[in-house]
Amino acid sequence: MTANTAAWIDSPYADLAVRESPYPVAGDTQLVVRTRALAVNPLDAITQSNGRLMYGWLSYPAILGEDVAGDVVAVGRSVTRFQAGDRVLGYAVGMEKGRDHTAEGGFQEFVVIEERLAAALPDAMPFEEAVVLPLAVSTAAAALFQSDQLGLAHPSPGAAQRDETVVVWGGSTSVGSNAIQLARAAGYRVITTASPSNHELMRKLGASDVVDYRDPAAVAKVATAARGSRVVGVVAIAVGSAEPCVAIAAATGARRVALTSPSVSFYDQPRRSGFSVSRISLMARLVGGNIALQVKCVSRGIRARFVWGSTIMHNDVGEMLWTAYLPAALADGSHRAEPQPEIVGNGLVQIQGAIDRMRVGVSARKLVVTLP
Repeated sequence: MTANTAAWIDSPYADLAVRESPYPVAGDTQLVVRTRALAVNPLDAITQSNGRLMYGWLSYPAILGEDVAGDVVAVGRSVTRFQAGDRVLGYAVGMEKGRDHTAEGGFQEFVVIEERLAAALPDAMPFEEAVVLPLAVSTAAAALFQSDQLGLAHPSPGAAQRDETVVVWGGSTSVGSNAIQLARAAGYRVITTASPSNHELMRKLGASDVVDYRDPAAVAKVATAARGSRVVGVVAIAVGSAEPCVAIAAATGARRVALTSPSVSFYDQPRRSGFSVSRISLMARLVGGNIALQVKCVSRGIRARFVWGSTIMHNDVGEMLWTAYLPAALADGSHRAEPQPEIVGNGLVQIQGAIDRMRVGVSARKLVVTLP
């Protein structure tokens, strides 16, 4: 049997440990992918930093990781879109409730991916470039298109320009750069925020207006830019984005806000179990802030809901994104793999360092580890 190796998290808060892992077997609707590149996400760092606080169902030892790109080595009997030898990118969902926390975790040499969460890669696209997409583009699609979020019209070839606007707060983030492109592909005008060094990139991705998120008048400037167009929703990305996005919705008449990030940083606590003043303070700010935010929303007739990227595997948004949109958009270059990858090392042993670096902060880049 072929050998497999993974970067395991053996217990809550533990560093990743690289060792042998069972070689996975594809179920009926699944692929086994030989991983060539992996990307780390804030979700990996948050899970490691918070123990069982967010992912209470996660059994240990487990394998984290969501972003995968590589070669298909086996397919299930019901798979029709792929065969062995195909180059793909895919969204690994091993951390989710009811999934296989070993075989479907991304941080390993051979991983199981659902066919409905995979897309073919153009021959000219390197694995390390494509791997920045899976979780981010899935989260962006959930925020924009699910009926329980903004509920927008789906992208379509040659979509006509709509006289409607989407606001994306945090356009240079992984989720933001994909949300801009997806909204534009559906015909919506996009206003976004980013630091001045990223304004040109935001316009290249399709934003009509870009505002510095650190500007004290950012909310007013976004509202001014939106004047004359109906704002159909706001996507809030990054810590601290919820409050200004609700203010933008109130100022523009938007009725829906999709929240993709918590209102506090889960890194602001010790990575260990037990009593901690900083952890108690963080939870108090989280709960208190969410209550205050929802009260404000109710008083203004605004619906603000948190986004969970993996929900797209259970609805038509997942099929639209991974089967209809991404393969064609990557092939013709209409959807760019953003943000740009920063390769931080080769081999599974490099993943823990990449997660640690993410906690310090990364701007307009995605940290990527390649595998031999």
